[in-house]
Amino acid sequence: MINIERIKKALSQYNVSAMLVTSPEGRLFATGFLSSAGALVVSEKNAWFITDARYFEMAGAAITGDVNVLLATKDERVSEKVKAILNENGITSVGFEDGTLSFAAHKDWHESLEIEMIPCQKLVSDLRAIKSRADLDKMIAAQRLSERVFEEILPLINTNMTEKELAAEIIYRSLRHGADDKSFNPIVVSGPKSSLPHGVPGNEKIGKGFLTIDFGVKLDGWCSDTTRTLCIGKPDDEMVRIYETVLKAQLAGIAAIRAGVAGKVVDAAARNVIIDAGYGEYFGHGFGHAMGIEVHEPPSASPLSKDILQAGTVLSAEPGIYLPGRYGVRIEDIVYVTDNGCENITNLTKELLVL
Repeated sequence: MINIERIKKALSQYNVSAMLVTSPEGRLFATGFLSSAGALVVSEKNAWFITDARYFEMAGAAITGDVNVLLATKDERVSEKVKAILNENGITSVGFEDGTLSFAAHKDWHESLEIEMIPCQKLVSDLRAIKSRADLDKMIAAQRLSERVFEEILPLINTNMTEKELAAEIIYRSLRHGADDKSFNPIVVSGPKSSLPHGVPGNEKIGKGFLTIDFGVKLDGWCSDTTRTLCIGKPDDEMVRIYETVLKAQLAGIAAIRAGVAGKVVDAAARNVIIDAGYGEYFGHGFGHAMGIEVHEPPSASPLSKDILQAGTVLSAEPGIYLPGRYGVRIEDIVYVTDNGCENITNLTKELLVL
């Protein structure tokens, strides 16, 4: 339980003697176990995971290390178990995830625990932003699964299938190869719709021109994210120029990534390539976002970002050019930030594939 140990060490920085983790994502990060119900309490010396009968047996088998897995019942609910733990250990204040706990839920917890609750979202969020090598290995496994799916769907793509049918193939093959779920709804847009960065697959047949496929899987709770733009039929000169510009921008952004660099500097490195090519007004989103247990996490690399990249952050690299009503191109890789640069964990070709 590497991440629980990281939480224990971080408590003193936030002047709390214990942390209450209630979000599914926070619990998964700390314990490696995903459930829709339960709570985790971490003190400087101990950790307790409390859940109900639906998850108790699974939690006991899945959560390893020095973590006490406790059963909540109708006679002693999760909050009552937590209160008993805090009282028994002399804990008079507890940190909580103010970024994910609703106002109503906070009110219930505060009334149940009857102690000071201190907002400590950053304690968990900052730790989640820095992936251990064990975390990264899980993300690489998710990425490899999605790449296998991508390679499998390529021979299936034709102008007689709809965008929705291709999206369905992606989801089906992801689950067939062992994914727990999709990390977001696949984006499959073709022809003029490829100009929509987050377009929704429709019942239209896949059209001639650019085809953008953006999808990800969840594996053991960790996300992948992949975008490739293909061409159905031979591209014209401008299409080739735009594709090459996006690729050049992506490579420039990736080259700028290293620990200690501001996210907006990375974005600018890529954006300037697109501006110099005359397409600056057609790149309307940021260069990239961090990801992990969730497909969108802080920090980010965008013109408005105030974040400084740190070693261990996993960041998307996905510039694009979108000409309204005509077509669009986006190319996305996932990189692991290091002190000296970054490690690209995406293995798919970035050559323009023409089908």
